[in-house]
Amino acid sequence: MDGVRLLRLGKRLTELGREMVTDHASATLSPGEIAVISDVYRHPNTSVQDIRVRTGFAQSHVSTSVARLRERGLLDAVPDPADGRRTLLSASEPARHYIRARVARPAEPVIARAVPDPDQARRVAELLDELAGLLLPPGPAARTGEPDRLR
Repeated sequence: MDGVRLLRLGKRLTELGREMVTDHASATLSPGEIAVISDVYRHPNTSVQDIRVRTGFAQSHVSTSVARLRERGLLDAVPDPADGRRTLLSASEPARHYIRARVARPAEPVIARAVPDPDQARRVAELLDELAGLLLPPGPAARTGEPDRLR
């Protein structure tokens, strides 16, 4: 596989993943906002600077996304007890509930729409699970033996 084909595959997987986790309620969020709220969900009580480092986004992009997500009630903010100048961010309860519901959805129906042949769709799902195991770092669920759908 060459680099261009790998990029095209990555783009297609991103499209399928976005289809899985978005619906009419989240379709109004930009991909950057989805990335920010996903990062905050995985790393509660985090700062804008920490989000910037983990996502690789520009500080201004993270700050703008955080402001929009706070306006929508998707992020909670509290002053950092160790440094009152910093704000610590966490996903709000409604956002956590929504994210857990979306993430828990199985990928197979989306894969089946992308690959109509049932046997091939099953094989794609198996290969994606294998690739995830090989390419993604183990998350907290790996230590408990539970499936890690938030990796």
